[in-house]
Amino acid sequence: MSLLLEAHLTTAQTGERRKNGKKAALDWQRRSNYLAVEKGTRYRQSRMQHHLYSAMAVALTLCTTWPTTALAETFAEQAEPDFALALVRYQGSYNPRPNGLARLAWEIRRRTSIAVDLEVAAADPATDVIFEYPLLVWQGDTDFPPLGEAAVIRLRRHLSMGGTLLVDAADGLADGAFLRAVKRDLARTFPDKSIERIPSNHVLYKSYYLLDRHGGRVAAQPFLEGLFVENRLAVVISANDLAGAMARDEFGQWEYDVGAGGMATRETTFRLGVNLVMYALCLDYKEDQVHIPFILQRRR
Repeated sequence: MSLLLEAHLTTAQTGERRKNGKKAALDWQRRSNYLAVEKGTRYRQSRMQHHLYSAMAVALTLCTTWPTTALAETFAEQAEPDFALALVRYQGSYNPRPNGLARLAWEIRRRTSIAVDLEVAAADPATDVIFEYPLLVWQGDTDFPPLGEAAVIRLRRHLSMGGTLLVDAADGLADGAFLRAVKRDLARTFPDKSIERIPSNHVLYKSYYLLDRHGGRVAAQPFLEGLFVENRLAVVISANDLAGAMARDEFGQWEYDVGAGGMATRETTFRLGVNLVMYALCLDYKEDQVHIPFILQRRR
């Protein structure tokens, strides 16, 4: 295939990515105005949201003009962050897989136009800092004390106003102490709602990649659970230790074996992570059927 033809084909394929990035920027910028904090004051626009649209536009232009893996990796290293993943910091083992999310952040930079900060933040849910992060990640592998009332109130507000929470059980147990403790606090956060199985046709499984598997270090549960707020999936729960399947050490070696599937399972895990970020930024716009043929063709 000639270089000109290859560039033309790749440019056409990145058209959908361009829409993804712009939509993500505009959606979160719009929703962040409504992430109110205590006493009715508006959520403070952080620097990463201020630069989100412009950084994505530059990234998308570069990827369209020079569609090469080398350039994508160079951009991933050099781009100024405009979005960050944040762990929920609580009284317990809140970061049992310190290298897992950092690797996911790198893969998001490499695969998409979103310049994720390679440094994963940690946010105390009892403070207003959680409103700076559209996607929070609640990890753990043991029981922990109940969240304080201030944390419950802010977590409820964050999720009610458009935020998304990923719960990832590092112990790989569907009925382990960690998930029982999380579900206890989620019941306090949304006493009128229940956790349910996420339907296999939910937009989460097609927000970037088309998925029919869930990845993870272990196969503790063959599905994801979630909690819906006003028909929007606000909480995603995995018992399969997603971060454990993605974690690499400083020498580039995988830190943990996966139970089955090898590299295919790790790849599925990364793809699910990318989908989660795209969903947290774009919400349900992928339900628009105009995107389905492209997804079927491009993202298997």
